[in-house]
Amino acid sequence: MDDPEFREFVQARYTDLLRTAYLLTGDRDAAQDLVHEALLKVMRHWRRVDEPMAYVRRAMVNERTSRWRRIGLRELLTSTVPDRVGPDSTDGVAVRDELLAALDRLPVRMRTVLVLRYWEDLPEAEVAAVMDCSLGTVKSQAARGLARLREVLAAPRPRVAGGLLGERA
Repeated sequence: MDDPEFREFVQARYTDLLRTAYLLTGDRDAAQDLVHEALLKVMRHWRRVDEPMAYVRRAMVNERTSRWRRIGLRELLTSTVPDRVGPDSTDGVAVRDELLAALDRLPVRMRTVLVLRYWEDLPEAEVAAVMDCSLGTVKSQAARGLARLREVLAAPRPRVAGGLLGERA
């Protein structure tokens, strides 16, 4: 299929979609795969899509949920950050990394609600529609997720020889 309208949409919104996917997955490569899978599914139905951004978000959430169910707890979570190209000493990056690490510790559904509600700034009703759940579920998951994030971010990190976990000497 070579639809110029679909191509324009992808070119205009790819970065936004990739950011959302990264927040949902916590991994750059998985985020790219998630966006590509969702766009492939949306492309088949492009002519019937009224709200493309909402439709693609819904496809990404569904795909992420399906992958999580297939993989389950077989994903390997580590406490060390992978090597980076160069050191980044800005406070903003450290805060963002800490927040992303805290998001990684939340269940997928809770994380999805927080990403769509607060990062994507979607109204609760739209989050409920994207996730195919009730408004009450979105509200309770958001409240519990924020409380859990506060706990995780307030908890002292364990010390190991040489400093905090993931810290370089």
